[in-house]
Amino acid sequence: MIRAIIIDDEVHCLDTLTMLLSDHCAQVEVIEKCMSAKQGIEAVAKTKPDLVFLDIEMPNMNGFEFLEHFGQIPFAVIFTTSYDQYAIKAIRFSALDYLLKPIDSKELIAAVQKVQAQKSLPLHEQFQMLMNKVQNKDGGFNKIAIPTTEGFQLVPADQLTRCEADDNYTHVYLKNKTKIIACRTLKEMEEQLENFSSFVRVHHSYLVNMNEVDKYVRGEGGYLIMNDGTTVNVSRSRKEMLMRKLQH
Repeated sequence: MIRAIIIDDEVHCLDTLTMLLSDHCAQVEVIEKCMSAKQGIEAVAKTKPDLVFLDIEMPNMNGFEFLEHFGQIPFAVIFTTSYDQYAIKAIRFSALDYLLKPIDSKELIAAVQKVQAQKSLPLHEQFQMLMNKVQNKDGGFNKIAIPTTEGFQLVPADQLTRCEADDNYTHVYLKNKTKIIACRTLKEMEEQLENFSSFVRVHHSYLVNMNEVDKYVRGEGGYLIMNDGTTVNVSRSRKEMLMRKLQH
C-alpha cells in the first residue's frame, strides 16, 4: 500500500483526486488532505508519507517553496497543476511526474504505476535541477535525470547519441557505447530534452543528437549514419523538418 497525502488549496480538487484514487488506484491510501503547503509540512512530519500529490500554485507558499523546506525529499512527488508551460518544462527536465488539471484517470493510474515501479526515491539532484529551472538559474547542471527500474541515472545531455522507442520504455544510447533502459516513452524523453536544440525526432521510433550525426543518405525518407557507425531511419513525414535543421 502507498500511503499518500494530497496538498491543494482548492477543496474540490482535494475531493476529486481523493475520489479518483479510491475508484482507480486501490493501492493508494490517502492518509491526509491539506489545504496549504504549511499544513503539508506538518502532515509530512506527522505521517511520513510514501507519496505526496502536490499542487504548484498555492497562496503564501507554492509547491516549489514547499519542497525547498526539505533538505532531502523523503517521499515520491506527483505534481498537480493547471496548464503552466514553464513549470511543466521544468518538471519534465528533472524527470519528475506531474498531472494536468482536470486530472484524467488514465494519466493518474500511469503516474501511480511509475511510483510503484521506481525502486528508490527521486534524487536530491533532481529537485535541485527543478529549483534551478524554476528560478531561472543554470546552477552548473548540464545533466538530465533518466528514470530506470533501479532509480535515476544522471547523465550529461551531450553524452546521449540517440534514443530508440520500445513501447513504454526508451533505449538511450551514450557516447561511451553503453545503453540505459529508461522507464519513459520516447515522447516523454523528447519533452525532457526539448531545451537542448541538438535533439531531433526523425522517426516515430527515433530521437537523435544531431551533433552525433556523421552523414544523411537520401531516400524516400532516407537514413542517418551516426558517428558510432549505426544507422537511423528517417520517416517521410519528418524528412522536411530534418532538412531544415541540416540547412540551418
